[in-house]
Amino acid sequence: MSDTAGRFILASSSTRRIELLSTAGFDFDIEPAGIDESDVPANLPPRDLAVHLALAKAMTVARRHKDERTSRIVLGADTVVAVGNELFGKAETPAEAREMLRRLSGTRQSVITGLALVGDFGNAAMLESAESIVEMKSLSEAEIDAYLASEQWRDKAGAYGIQDHDPENDPFVRLISGRFDNVVGLPVPFASSLLRSVGIVRRGEP
Repeated sequence: MSDTAGRFILASSSTRRIELLSTAGFDFDIEPAGIDESDVPANLPPRDLAVHLALAKAMTVARRHKDERTSRIVLGADTVVAVGNELFGKAETPAEAREMLRRLSGTRQSVITGLALVGDFGNAAMLESAESIVEMKSLSEAEIDAYLASEQWRDKAGAYGIQDHDPENDPFVRLISGRFDNVVGLPVPFASSLLRSVGIVRRGEP
């Protein structure tokens, strides 16, 4: 893998991932993959699904650059929420978000982020994943109504964000084990390790 510009492409428009990588000191370009996240093999375990989607995003973007003289490094990421083998992706409508929150209320969940670093015009890839365990308090219908009205559920696996608060400023999800940034959407040390392995480092690092 090589990237003569010393930058990489993030195959996502997620404001959370962009902020995490920027705060960590990386310079990168943003190019959303725009894949159909529902078009996946059936019955994939949660970790395999997260990695599969991360790779699909990275490969899609890398192949767009196949006619360029120099390969670009592309980082893909995808986060899934699971209770056992039941998966919770992104809700498309308030009604779907409500149903997800009802089903997740009072449960302990696995939050898994898959990472894929792709180069050589999509012909080489490195994969990684991280898992965190979170617990959601039992939510009343009034709390769900208020959270839906806040619009914070949009574009988030499981229709919630651990960094979010309900309108009463009371966090309804707490981290039991694992990395907080993984639940937000990107385990920065995991991504940093992948990037460093191909010579891409944070600003100011040798």
